[in-house]
Amino acid sequence: HLQLVESGGGSVQAGGSLRLSCTASGFASGADFDTLTMAGFRQTPGKEREGVACINWAGGSTVSADSVKGRFSISRDNAKNTVYLQMSSLKSGDTAMYYCAASGDSLCYGYVPRALSRDAYTDWGQGTQVTVSS
Repeated sequence: HLQLVESGGGSVQAGGSLRLSCTASGFASGADFDTLTMAGFRQTPGKEREGVACINWAGGSTVSADSVKGRFSISRDNAKNTVYLQMSSLKSGDTAMYYCAASGDSLCYGYVPRALSRDAYTDWGQGTQVTVSS
């Protein structure tokens, strides 16, 4: 089954940057990384998992949450089966466990309400912690 492995989390001071990576493997027969919509989510204890950004199969369409627009960007390298979340101008409020997610549906477009909805994604990574100190 599909496996997603995140890396790149850590501790950083406010104003700093981090780049998270998520590499996929274990594709079902007939499926490839470039058929998947990929997304990043984050969660803090006691709160709902929040969609941060998503990217469509070709990388030509991305959607970002208002809370991270202008600071975070998502990209992908289909040849490496990897998606990246570049995070800049980090704030203490960005502290969370960050998760990678995948969907077989083509939904990462600004006009699709479910683009950053947790229930639209079927496969998840184990998460990587990001801690931003002020």
